[in-house]
Amino acid sequence: MTDNHAPVSTRSRRWAVVPYVVLSAVHLVALSAELPELSGWTKPLLMPALLLAVLLMTGRRGGAGTVLIIAALGFSWLGDVLLASPGDVGFLLGLTGFFVAHLLYLVAFTAFFRRQRVPLGAWLYLLWWVGFVLLLAPSLGSLLIPVAAYGLVLGASGAVAVATNRLTAIGALLFVCSDSLLACRIFLPDFELVQQDLIIMALYLAGQGLIAWGVVRAARSTNEKSPGQSHD
Repeated sequence: MTDNHAPVSTRSRRWAVVPYVVLSAVHLVALSAELPELSGWTKPLLMPALLLAVLLMTGRRGGAGTVLIIAALGFSWLGDVLLASPGDVGFLLGLTGFFVAHLLYLVAFTAFFRRQRVPLGAWLYLLWWVGFVLLLAPSLGSLLIPVAAYGLVLGASGAVAVATNRLTAIGALLFVCSDSLLACRIFLPDFELVQQDLIIMALYLAGQGLIAWGVVRAARSTNEKSPGQSHD
């Protein structure tokens, strides 16, 4: 729930998210309007803008968990850049960047929310992973193992996020949805969705933003709330 007693210093730093929101809006408009030069220019700036927002909003109070989130955003940026490279090598390098990012998210979620149990509903992500692999396997060829491994860590980060707070859990779910659609677009020849690039990036940007905001709130809660208060 909303904390109406957040300190002035935290509230005054909320402007830090404005560049990320503006860049995200410009990028999505560029995708919708089919302006590849503009979308190509804005994409590499998105994760650095969110990373900077996290840094400014947490200051020195976030601890190891915030460091992990910042590192995850850094590897997400590498993934964004490398996936734009042509050929299988660029794809594998980009996949590796996001793979490391999700591993870091896993550790960060555990660091922030280690006292909470993972609900049984989180096991739905295992069902998602099985369906994800079975759906794509006929089209993956030699990429079956790396894509399946990526899906496993992606689903695991989503499952662990269920035990965090509402913002982070929703953000992780949107990230899984974005990557699922992206995988279908890349590997399924007959898959087609109206404005699919726009939808994929909208889910991705919202997911990353909510994960970051949820962790910022968790860092604030750890330092400024009593242990018995909710993180939601």
